[in-house]
Amino acid sequence: MKTYDKFFINGRWMASRSREFADVVNPSSEAVIGRVCMGDAGDVAAAVEAASAAFDNWANTPPAERAAWLMKIQSGLQARAEEIAQLISAEVGTPIGFSRFAQAGLPIGSFGVAAQLLGDYAFSESVGNSEVVREAVGVVACITPWNYPLHQIAAKVAPALAAGCTVVLKPSEVAPLNAFLLAEVIESIGLPAGVFNLVCGAGPVVGEALACHLKVDMVSFTGSTRAGKRVSELASQTVKRVALELGGKSANILLDDADLSRAIPGAIQACYQNSGQTCTAHTRLLVSEKRYEEAAELAAEAARQIRIGDPFAADTNLGPLVSEMQRERVRSFIQKGIEEGAELLAGGAEAPGDLPVGYYVKPTVFGRVTSDMTIAREEIFGPVLSILTYRDEDDAVRIANDSVYGLGGGVWSGDVESAKRVARRLRTGQVEINGGGFNLMAPFGGYKQSGNGRELGKFGFEEYLEYKSMQMPPR
Repeated sequence: MKTYDKFFINGRWMASRSREFADVVNPSSEAVIGRVCMGDAGDVAAAVEAASAAFDNWANTPPAERAAWLMKIQSGLQARAEEIAQLISAEVGTPIGFSRFAQAGLPIGSFGVAAQLLGDYAFSESVGNSEVVREAVGVVACITPWNYPLHQIAAKVAPALAAGCTVVLKPSEVAPLNAFLLAEVIESIGLPAGVFNLVCGAGPVVGEALACHLKVDMVSFTGSTRAGKRVSELASQTVKRVALELGGKSANILLDDADLSRAIPGAIQACYQNSGQTCTAHTRLLVSEKRYEEAAELAAEAARQIRIGDPFAADTNLGPLVSEMQRERVRSFIQKGIEEGAELLAGGAEAPGDLPVGYYVKPTVFGRVTSDMTIAREEIFGPVLSILTYRDEDDAVRIANDSVYGLGGGVWSGDVESAKRVARRLRTGQVEINGGGFNLMAPFGGYKQSGNGRELGKFGFEEYLEYKSMQMPPR
């Protein structure tokens, strides 16, 4: 069992001012696999002061040198890639194959992308008699979730460091062990003291202290829309920049000419990936009324073929949910769907009979769902797919956009141009065309209550830069 009783602040491990601890539980075995100290406002103050003191030197470090540091972090993570995958599968329950790709591979890639961006980025340009420069925002508080823990950390920390910002990271206390591994890598390469700092703790304590702190210049937050609103409220008191990546209720539209033999398996994967604990999960499947019966039968059969169980087994497609609380929340949504009259096609609220231990939920499919039902409107964050029907293309777009969220989505069609036409009408930050893959260089973020700002690639990097205009005298 891993126990961390210190935080990484100002280049060294420092004892927390609080003596409270949180257990880290393996969701497949329900065994405690780690303990981490839970910080308080005093720990936040120490970390922010360290980041503030380090900012000027780091911001003025040449971009090529900052890139070299990022590559060292990437190399350190790469050397521990299998350990990362195994660790996060134990913390979150992600099946090990997907964990190697997403939970380990994506964050390693993010540090490389950030270093690459510094190679030819233009930090200044002439505009008339002005020189317009891009400079680091300052001290950044990075507050991250548990579902893709290290990936979300890297999506914030890597571009922030590349931009010349210093960082205080607050990971989720549900899956924090990977963040301490990152701190170990950063310590091992000798990154200048105070550039990266780690404080763990509860959102209402550590998160709120970061959002309120006068010397924090920006908060980058990923989590629930409710918590994002609270972060924005607190950050407004000191008028700091806030970037939010929040909830989603993404719609996947199958146009009439879609090949259902390809689209339905793709739709199931887009919904159930990481046990449905993905903010962009395509949890609403929209099919035309005339193809409903065919689509419903294929979706139910695909769900029944999902192999649920031990995330470390090579043939597992679906692991557990992250916690008992999350499992009970998802089961309550399934029960609500039944009570509100949706047609249960596969799965259900009862526990899988062959998995008496672990926070497992059956892969579930509902049919004949209408937009006023709870399961069609609220983010469930579990393996629950709702099938809705539409009359025509305009109706499909209307239903897809009938949500307070706008983070992800998909369109399937036999004609790519038709799919793109529909995709342009969707009020959402990302749209997958015929199952198009994830791209670390493309902007990631949402419309409406899914947040503001963007992560990843050049677009995410620029979130951490300010503009400055220097007006030059006439020649």
